[in-house]
Amino acid sequence: MSHNGNVRQENVICQSRNSARCCRRRRGITRILLVFTSLVSIRVFGQKEISISVDSSQLIGTFKSIYAYFGYDEANYTYTNNGAKLVGELGALSKAPTYIRTHFLLATGSESGGMKWGATNVYTEDAEGKAVYDWKIIDRIFDTYLRARAKPFVEIGFMPQALSSNPLPYQVPWVQGGANRDYASGWSYPPRDYRKWEDLIYEWVRHCLERYGPKEVESWYWEVWNEPDIFYWHGSAEQYDKLYDYTAAGLKRALPSAKIGGPAVTGPSGREAAAFLRQFLEHRDHGLNFASSRTGAALDFISYHAKGRASVVDGSVRMGIAKHAQDVDQGLQIIHSFAKFRQLPIVLSESDPEGCAACSARLYPQNAYRNGTLYPAYTAVMLKNILELADRQRVDVVGMLTWAFEFDGQRYFDGFRTLSTNGIDKPVLNLFRMLGLMQGNRIKIESSGRVPLATMLTQGAREPEVDGLAVARDREVSILIWNYRDESSVYSPAKVHLVVAGFPGDTKRVLLRQYRIDEDHNNSWAAWKKMGSPPSLSPQQRGVLETIGQLHESDSPQWLSLEDQKANLHLTLSQESVLLLQVSW
Repeated sequence: MSHNGNVRQENVICQSRNSARCCRRRRGITRILLVFTSLVSIRVFGQKEISISVDSSQLIGTFKSIYAYFGYDEANYTYTNNGAKLVGELGALSKAPTYIRTHFLLATGSESGGMKWGATNVYTEDAEGKAVYDWKIIDRIFDTYLRARAKPFVEIGFMPQALSSNPLPYQVPWVQGGANRDYASGWSYPPRDYRKWEDLIYEWVRHCLERYGPKEVESWYWEVWNEPDIFYWHGSAEQYDKLYDYTAAGLKRALPSAKIGGPAVTGPSGREAAAFLRQFLEHRDHGLNFASSRTGAALDFISYHAKGRASVVDGSVRMGIAKHAQDVDQGLQIIHSFAKFRQLPIVLSESDPEGCAACSARLYPQNAYRNGTLYPAYTAVMLKNILELADRQRVDVVGMLTWAFEFDGQRYFDGFRTLSTNGIDKPVLNLFRMLGLMQGNRIKIESSGRVPLATMLTQGAREPEVDGLAVARDREVSILIWNYRDESSVYSPAKVHLVVAGFPGDTKRVLLRQYRIDEDHNNSWAAWKKMGSPPSLSPQQRGVLETIGQLHESDSPQWLSLEDQKANLHLTLSQESVLLLQVSW
């Protein structure tokens, strides 16, 4: 963070508004940020060379594109200029489909949207109480996804005003920095008529079939609601089960092959979320179906959420990756305990370092990790944790959904959990581009700098972890390596000796390509700070930042000669950095 750049930014804003009160408040915030950054402790760990070995001949499992799942609250941001641009970039991450989830697909209101709010006005009723359907806005959202070769991960919610059992007040604006105790209002209640709700789902799916065709709609996920164990659902667990049963009835009546799931609860390391998930699976297994009066209900995938818990400790941001891993692990254990369901696909339909994308770092200093390199490094570590936890439970995790998108009209790099800022891609998006380049099956990788999974679950990464993830396909090996630590305080670069083995016997040399995310590479935030953190950008500045926001090779491709059919590389990874190496022959 550039101290002088922040001061200049605040002064420009204050002068433009000509308000002494504004200046006092904003300069006060600036002083808090300056104190925060100046208090970052400098802890230099003993520097020793880390040994990492990769063997492309030893397969350990498939590498599914579980990273290609994204979501956000503000449904109407999908088709803004910057939103549609970002959707296009997400759709282009890899050959595998990208799935996109958003809240408020069935909420009542205009197409303007807002912070932690969206609406499609899809369902109203006439004077006689008959349903009136309007698919215009929801079509616009799905059309944006499909034009980008992305697919809807359809979150079925929230309750239209005309169907809500408690419709007033219906929308209470969410206030940045406020208590927002009444935020979840009329849209969060059960339906007053479950049959009308079932018909809404049926008509929605039937419309999608007519517009997009059965083959396309069969490939979507349909998830019932969001986090019904907390304020997003003003009903009981039993009422959620009832909602699920009627939703499944409407969905399967329109398309029997459609994939339905839930319950999208919060982190199962919490007692209430775990209990909700367990009772949901019990109801699916042997409970009385509210819609059909038979036993059980359709369940094609299981979803829940997993979050870390970022904080500020001694002036430094401390990531709570242990909490994140515990959420994943506890949910997988619960699912594995149901023999009937343990082979179903599992989607972590929100998987993030903490819980509020719309809470900026200006007001919540623990979120200061979001603009820079700590966010992508954390996400890389968590990806491997999820894969290994799924291996341990022998379950099938198919999605790790990042709840981050784009907030139009906010200040550049204002510390929201986003993938881009006013159309400029942030470093974290380049991690997903790196992952999109990794094709093939997972192969064996060992590192002397790894934090054991058991330690990660209990303590996180208190010491730096230098580890990686490797995949191989015909004539290519991709190796993702990171230098990560939970705390944002300064620590030494990592010296790494990487040995890659398993090449065919007739291979004499290999071609190496490198991509980095660090302070000097593929980092639009660092470049913006070097510009002086301008609150507005000239066309030239914007062009520079848009270019830097893309993923570029950090070095020219080079040929490496093999020694005893092994490639030896000596590398340096700065703190909070990620490196992708691709070796081909």
